[in-house]
Amino acid sequence: MKFPEYRMRRLRRNRNLRRLARETALSVDDLIMPLFARHGRGARVEIPSMPGQYQLSPDILAEKVASLAKAGIPAVILFGVPAKKDQMGSEAYSDEGVVQRAIRAIKEAKIDILLIADVCLCEYTDHGHCGIIVNGEVDNDETLKRLARSAASLAKAGADIIAPSDMMDGRVRAIRSALDEGGFKETPIMSYAAKFASAFYGPFREAAESSPRMFSEDRTSYQMDPANGDEAIREIRLDIEEGADIVMVKPALPCLDIIRRAKDEFHFPLAAYCVSGEYAMIKAAAKNGWLDEKKCVMEMMTAIKRAGADMIVTYWAEEIAAWLKQA
Repeated sequence: MKFPEYRMRRLRRNRNLRRLARETALSVDDLIMPLFARHGRGARVEIPSMPGQYQLSPDILAEKVASLAKAGIPAVILFGVPAKKDQMGSEAYSDEGVVQRAIRAIKEAKIDILLIADVCLCEYTDHGHCGIIVNGEVDNDETLKRLARSAASLAKAGADIIAPSDMMDGRVRAIRSALDEGGFKETPIMSYAAKFASAFYGPFREAAESSPRMFSEDRTSYQMDPANGDEAIREIRLDIEEGADIVMVKPALPCLDIIRRAKDEFHFPLAAYCVSGEYAMIKAAAKNGWLDEKKCVMEMMTAIKRAGADMIVTYWAEEIAAWLKQA
């Protein structure tokens, strides 16, 4: 049909027409909130590059999670800031690790929310890399052993979902085997399947105190080249074949094309991570009066959902939940 018989603007004339014609709906049910656990009691340490975000001790973290659950947010993903780091990242798989303690504190408070436990060694190693270093490089297969132990320890503590973010080859299969053997056959895996070596992770590395050091100051030998889309699809396929229950694309905004391709190719539960750099740049622009934060965030989240994401990991989860109630 052609103009003037067909006029696209007819369904844009007022708010209720736009509501009826809207193709993509963002819901609080789509949101996952990242949180950072640190040792101690009563601790609430602000993260300078991520305004409004904090490292929280398990007691304060449980209070925060209760508040998120009350807001209707269905899940949080937990990262750890250990009291002590070593070459092997041993606190990652210690039953007394900071995330394990935080999970138990939240479970003891009987909060109705899903606890997703990130599995990676970068926060726990003194060199800041995501695996065990052997002969000057991250050794894939040695790292798998520690990741499997970490997953089993977190599941034992009460994690509802295990989320490996390390980008080692074969880690989904290794973790699935460890969970099954440990009696956690029903615990799902949310795999960071296509995680790119992105410049947008900077503020997170401050938050988790996990900047890589030693032989390399980046993670390009194991995280993906941002130029490679076909490789991302192969990574996702492999993780599904190894037993992932949910696959993730990270970061979100630079990878909307990958999100769309993954949904069209696999029709599989799909998460997208709106990362720390995306959060920090909007916060900074809003503080300077250059952008309307709420409008920008809601547009971003809708775009991520429109691209094909079923769930979105975002530091704005609590604010979005409140904005959706006001809509």
